[in-house]
Amino acid sequence: MRIAIIADLHANLEATQRVFEDIDRRNPDRIFCLGDLSGYNAQPNEVIAILRERGIPTIMGNHDAAVCGLEDPWFFRSSAKKAIEWQTERIDEVNRAWLKRAPEQIVFRRAYLGVHGSPSSRDDYIIDWLDAMRQLEFLDGREIDVCFFGHSHRPSFFSEKGTEVDVTAGSVHQLKPRNRYFINPGAVGQPRDRDPRAAFGILDLERMTFEFCRVEYDIETCAGKILEAGLPRDLASRLSKGK
Repeated sequence: MRIAIIADLHANLEATQRVFEDIDRRNPDRIFCLGDLSGYNAQPNEVIAILRERGIPTIMGNHDAAVCGLEDPWFFRSSAKKAIEWQTERIDEVNRAWLKRAPEQIVFRRAYLGVHGSPSSRDDYIIDWLDAMRQLEFLDGREIDVCFFGHSHRPSFFSEKGTEVDVTAGSVHQLKPRNRYFINPGAVGQPRDRDPRAAFGILDLERMTFEFCRVEYDIETCAGKILEAGLPRDLASRLSKGK
């Protein structure tokens, strides 16, 4: 069984469409989304509709919670808050209702956990190995071997045994028994690892591997839509820089 893992689409229709084109070409058995379909970019309704119509299990991200009115975005930085306020006024009620029903976590195949930020909170960041190890206590007593997370917008692969690995595009990593992992597939809609290409991952349960994947997309068109919508200019300019 092969499972595609996506995260942080952030209303970027061009990146979302290219990622799904590549996922469909790879033909996995399932697709899971780690949240944040809204925020930053200009097409939340179109992005949400794609996942809703495909019936893809999706976690509620912190931007999604804010757009739905379940969280106050007071702690968001200025440009992110402006995007949330703009989207809150424009999101379709059908899409808003669908987002509101999104769970905090997803467990699949019993040993695999999907979260947005971390097992403790969708607002927490896992940036480095120490951050990941601090989250192990929230897995204790649960039969979880791998925790998939998003939110940081950075591809990451943290092993309980502390081995540093390459997370560049095309790298494939073995998931070994008697070990626990925290894996971020990277962001579809706003990468922050200085690689502007949209990111996702493929979990292969037969080979017990995880592959980091990247695809190019039409950044110029997406950035133009941000500016046309009157959203902050830095949201457009950062896309080509991957940060």
